[in-house]
Amino acid sequence: MKRILTLLLCMAMLLSGCAGMTDSQDAAPVGQKGDVWETIEEAYIYAFPLVLMDATRISATNTEEAVPGKAPVNQFMHGKALANAQFKNVVSPNVDTIYSQVWYDLSEEPMVYVLPETDRFCKVQVLDAWTNTVAVIDQAGAYAITRSSWSGEVPDEVTCIDVPTDMAWSITRTVLSGEADLPNVYAIQEEMKLMPLSAYLSKEAYQPPEGSYKEENNFVPIDKILSMDPFTFFSKANALMENNPPSAADAEMLEKLAAVCVGPGMEFDASVLTGDIQANWQEMLLDLRPKLAAEGMKFSNRLGQWSYFGAPIGDFSTEYTYRALVAIAGLGANTVEVALYPKTEKDADGNPLTGEKSYMLHFESYPQVLDGGFWSITAYGDDDFLIDNPMDRYCINDRSGLKVNGDGSVDVILSKDAPADTTNWLPVGDGSFHLYMRIYTPDMDAINTWIAPIITVIE
Repeated sequence: MKRILTLLLCMAMLLSGCAGMTDSQDAAPVGQKGDVWETIEEAYIYAFPLVLMDATRISATNTEEAVPGKAPVNQFMHGKALANAQFKNVVSPNVDTIYSQVWYDLSEEPMVYVLPETDRFCKVQVLDAWTNTVAVIDQAGAYAITRSSWSGEVPDEVTCIDVPTDMAWSITRTVLSGEADLPNVYAIQEEMKLMPLSAYLSKEAYQPPEGSYKEENNFVPIDKILSMDPFTFFSKANALMENNPPSAADAEMLEKLAAVCVGPGMEFDASVLTGDIQANWQEMLLDLRPKLAAEGMKFSNRLGQWSYFGAPIGDFSTEYTYRALVAIAGLGANTVEVALYPKTEKDADGNPLTGEKSYMLHFESYPQVLDGGFWSITAYGDDDFLIDNPMDRYCINDRSGLKVNGDGSVDVILSKDAPADTTNWLPVGDGSFHLYMRIYTPDMDAINTWIAPIITVIE
């Protein structure tokens, strides 16, 4: 880090402004130290999702061929197994669905995604480079994932999905009912097709090219971003904005960020930084997460003793701080029309949930979903990973075959030790834990009046 800062300071003496700007784009004067670092923080928050998306793409496509968890660009990365307690790739893993992901480079031509008919929830979320959801595909057919500036034509049977950036990401979520249902999901994956538009038009068999592997690209994306110095981070952000342009709604923000040399076509200039660069940068990063969390509370919605992040999650417009928070907490989050993710870490009395006690999770009724929707509740330890247990049971859901009480309600036991009848048991280990409810295709009108499940201590 010291060597990097020395290089930055040497460059600062050589550079006098933001290269790449015309006379009318001269950097606005920046006043006191506080003003500079306040603007730098805004620039970091603004650009963070874009830079994180790029790092995630680099890591996920760092392979010569498709393997579990990785695939070359413009190729399917099919999940093959449900997460368990040994899975540590991402926090709060989903155990309801199998993912099929693609990282797209749309700079040359559109990619055609053929989604087959299925007998279950199977939706394709398409995101741009800024983590905004541009489309959710839920009908079988052929779809051209297309850079919005592309001017070609597609056949009548192909639906265009316009993406405003060269980089795009699709996440296909296919629901399943436990391990025994995996072969059925594999069959659906086999029928998914992906190819360049030219290959689709030629009708010839398409063989995707081999990818490449570089040891330096074998990193954890979030760790990679948080280790960047200011010059590396903002230089990367500026370069990415060239082919992944900000939206028209960002004009006011970009005008402000020009004062610190952040924006498409600019070269970040370390001379805008003041004071002890390393100390100020590290202090900014340390202070950022609580600031993001506090800002995110504006978008938190209560559901009984649960809470979830609401709109505009997944399609953020100019809510830059919220966008950065969600990128850190759950990159690729759905919009509320597709899924809600209520969370609770306390019981009905407001006390933290702990495996030292046993609890009753009481449903008056199940979550309200539209046709084809589903729900689940998953337990996670305080490390945000699944909790090891002898039954390898990590969630209960609408496919669990839960026993129903005489009045139509349902009681689920949350405990470390198994009860005599394990049908309605969700293991929680012996430490602190929290629960995530996932409600896919929620009935938003009904959800507003629905009584969410209540957690009480079993005396």
